[in-house]
Formats: sequence, C-alpha cells, structure tokens
Amino acid sequence: MRTGRELILATKPFTKEDRSRSWLYLVSTLLLLATAIAGTILIPYLLAKIVFSVLAGLLMVRMFIIYHDFQHHAILHRSVLADVIMTLYGMYVLVPSSIWKRSHDYHHNHNSKLFSASIGSYPIATKQKFLSMTPGERRMYLFIRHPLTILMGYFTMFIFGMCISSFVSAPKKHYDSLITLIAHGVITYFAITLFGWEVWLFAIFLPIFIACAMGAYLFYAQHNFPATTFSDKEDWKYEMAAMESSSYMVMNPFMEFMTGNIGYHHIHHLNCRIPFYRLKEAMEAIPELQEARTTSLHPKEIAACFRLKVWDPERNKMIGFRELREEPIFAV
Repeated sequence: MRTGRELILATKPFTKEDRSRSWLYLVSTLLLLATAIAGTILIPYLLAKIVFSVLAGLLMVRMFIIYHDFQHHAILHRSVLADVIMTLYGMYVLVPSSIWKRSHDYHHNHNSKLFSASIGSYPIATKQKFLSMTPGERRMYLFIRHPLTILMGYFTMFIFGMCISSFVSAPKKHYDSLITLIAHGVITYFAITLFGWEVWLFAIFLPIFIACAMGAYLFYAQHNFPATTFSDKEDWKYEMAAMESSSYMVMNPFMEFMTGNIGYHHIHHLNCRIPFYRLKEAMEAIPELQEARTTSLHPKEIAACFRLKVWDPERNKMIGFRELREEPIFAV
C-alpha cells in the first residue's frame, strides 16, 4: 500500500488536462444554466418555475466547481478568455477570485491542522478550548457551525464572509469584493424595477440561494464528518490530511454531475491539480484511494455531520453536545 509522497506521485498522471474536454464542460454547463434560468422566466407555471430554479441552483454548483478547478490551475490555465469568464462568474456567485484564491489555498495547505484549520474553513475547537471559552465565544463558535447559518450561506458565508469581511479587512487587496457587492445591488435593483419581483426571485435570488446553501454544506461536511481526524502541527502530514480528514461523499450519478465530482474530495486534497472530470478515474485506478472515509447526502448522514461540535483528542474524534454535557463545567 503506497503512502506519503509515493501515493501523491501515483496521482500525477491524472493531472493531465484534456483542453477540449475542459472547454466542452465549461460551455455546456453555462448553456444548461442559461436554459434553466430562461425556464424560470418563460414558463408561466409556478411549479415549473420552482423546478427550473432548483436546477439552476444545482448547475451553479457545478459551474462553481469548474471555477474552483480553474483557480487551482487544474483546467484552462493561462487562457485569457477562461480568466474573463471565471472572474465574472466568481463575482456572480459572490466568490470574488482574490479572497477565494487566498483563503482556499490556505485551506489546502492547512486542512485538519488544529488552531489554523479555520482560516478558509469552519472553525474547529478542541474540547478543552471550547470549555475554556466565555459564553459569548461559545455562542459565536456554535453560530458559525449551526445548520441554519449554513442554510443561509448566501448571507452568512458569501455576502458577509466572502465579500464584506474580506473588503473591510483589506480594501486594496480585495477591491473585487466591493465590486461584487455593488454589482449584485445593481442587478437586484434593475431586475425588480424592469422585470418584476417574480423574475428576480426565481431567476436570480432562489438559484443563488440554493447554490450557496449547497456549497456551504458541501464545504462543511467534506471536513466535518464522523470519521474525520484533526492533528497538531507537529503530527500533521499533507497526505494524511487528505485521506483521513477529507471525505469521499458518496452520491448518485445525477448529484455527481451537479457537484462536479467534488464528492471525491479526498483525491482533490491529495492532488488539487487533477481536473474534476478525472477524479473518478483516479479513484478507480489507484486502490489506496478506495480506502476513503465516507459520508453522503442521506438525511441521517447530514444529521450526523451537524451533530459534531468539537474535537476531542482523548477520544480521537469529533463529539457533540451529548458528550460535552458529560463534563461537569459545561454550560452554554
């Protein structure tokens, strides 16, 4: 069984991009997204509008994975046209490239590393750290990880976290965050005044809301699942963080398509230069990658992920409120 550098090198052949295939998936996804949005506008029936809004939201997730791969230089690297398309799309879905690239690269280099993993990811506290927090600090920590906060990712993670917070912290570095916020305000204003609230709701707001909620949950569950592990800096290893702290999220073919194979997240963390359309191929070819720690989109699995609150080094696992309440000094 290959481990460490040997395992990472085994994935290298799958980093080779098929340029025509990358363009095909980019253009076809944009066309499908445009068709779904058109369906919300042109079809007069409420149920159909809702269905097309949901489809548009899911296709936005797929398109985001393509954007995400571009930012990793896995596909269409150094293409000026692709750069323009991706920059505009990043702004459209409230993920301007400057903050996404910086925070996401940090996440890849520090995934599952205690005391630094929360930059570009959800915060993780040890049991001892959580119990030593003030009541206000505990409430903020739990608020960030709360299911409703993730469901409302459009406002919490993307408008505030990605755009407002990044611009306020470094205006010169993240000026594109301000441009994104202004553009969304302008789009919302003209969509409502020129076409009415119904067009805005079904063609713009609902798809982006769904995409943000789905994206926020995927990002959460890919590293906050029952079998995950976290390490001190001294014990941290890149390949172990990929294989033991990043999930293989088992999905049906439809959801694999809509999420751009991001469920093969352990492989993506092992080598982020593998194009999304080759992740499954890599897993089938390399036996070691098939020994992944899994989760899924089944309601029971989702509930299990949401129950996790803090890392317990003594149990070597994430625990929830039931285990925390066993501590005599526990009080939220």
